[in-house]
Amino acid sequence: MALPISRGLPFDPSSDEPLRIDPGLVSDWLVRFLRDECLRSRKIEKVVLGLSGGVDSAVVAYLCARAFGPDQVVAFRLPYKTSSPESLEHAEWVVRDLGIEQRTIDISAMVDGYRDPYELDMSPGRLGNVCARCRMIVLFDQSAKLGALPIGTGNKSERLFGYFTWHADDSPPINPLGDLFKTQVWALARHLRVPEAIVEKPATADLIHGQTDEGDFGITYAKADRILHYLVLGNSRDKLVELGFAPAEVDLVVKRVESTHWKRRLPTVAMLSTSAIGEYYLRPVDY
Repeated sequence: MALPISRGLPFDPSSDEPLRIDPGLVSDWLVRFLRDECLRSRKIEKVVLGLSGGVDSAVVAYLCARAFGPDQVVAFRLPYKTSSPESLEHAEWVVRDLGIEQRTIDISAMVDGYRDPYELDMSPGRLGNVCARCRMIVLFDQSAKLGALPIGTGNKSERLFGYFTWHADDSPPINPLGDLFKTQVWALARHLRVPEAIVEKPATADLIHGQTDEGDFGITYAKADRILHYLVLGNSRDKLVELGFAPAEVDLVVKRVESTHWKRRLPTVAMLSTSAIGEYYLRPVDY
């Protein structure tokens, strides 16, 4: 596949130009997307979302408030006992700024009801997955209670890296950020006037003190997004290195993407007929 490179100009692997968005146009389009998917397609006027205090969920809250009005958006703060107080405070800033409804439900008893009697040696990764799945239990139950639709908050970088809990963070039926790289979400956040402290703080899963997404990855979002952009256009590992990307960073990104294809797919169904749901005519694409 041909790369979108200007003729006569050297390729610059450090350039963010290919990732630049028109945030005004993107925000207007996503508001229309949300209205179309909820109001027109599903006839549902109210939405719920988990509000973590991070930039992704904050951006979704701002979009939903524009799409449906603040009185039709309910944000849930769902902390575990080790969650940062700052995360709760930042989520509260978003609630106050938008005037949306919010409720805080501590999931510690849910998680520890399984962990403490049975799995005291649970690793941080497993604990994170249990927390994420407990949060989705609450969010989907509250959506049933309120007659609302859960809205997802995962970005494209996380999805390509498989940096989410399967059948948890990816469960909501509508996701306005799923085709935006993390660096593009930050640009959109600034346009939407998300509080600067939320936009500027390091992204984190908020399970271990000092843990950050980029620390887990071993690469910054800025570098990863540039590589991911060209990788998903169909360029090989060798082509990316030829263009000037650092081989070790390309290998890291490629390994992350290739090892997590299964997380971006529906369950694989054994085909016994010519009408297997989602399997016969077209299989889900890898990316």
